[in-house]
Amino acid sequence: QVQLVESGGGLVQAGGSLRLSCAASRSIFMFNAMGWYRQAPGKQRELVARITRIGIKNYADSVKGRFTISRDNAKNTVSLEMNSLKPEDTAVYYCNVLQGQNDYWGQGTQVTVSS
Repeated sequence: QVQLVESGGGLVQAGGSLRLSCAASRSIFMFNAMGWYRQAPGKQRELVARITRIGIKNYADSVKGRFTISRDNAKNTVSLEMNSLKPEDTAVYYCNVLQGQNDYWGQGTQVTVSS
């Protein structure tokens, strides 16, 4: 079992920045991948960014060039730096861990971008 706790969400104006962090309850070194998903009202949950155990990063087209995902194995955290935020980035952001065939999710953190 892995517990994930997100932090860093909030309200920001368009063009602003936020940094999300996700702390895992145990070592993340051997996790296959860690990532961030988001879900806006009335929409399906979607992948925002993911980083694999060997450091390969994937981003949704809508956030490329604006968001950066990183992981700190020593601190058991994965972070999402979000710049040039847009109103359409408004959503609940969820931290995700893939370990083998198991998926683990955090409780989510709200990000609201005002125009």
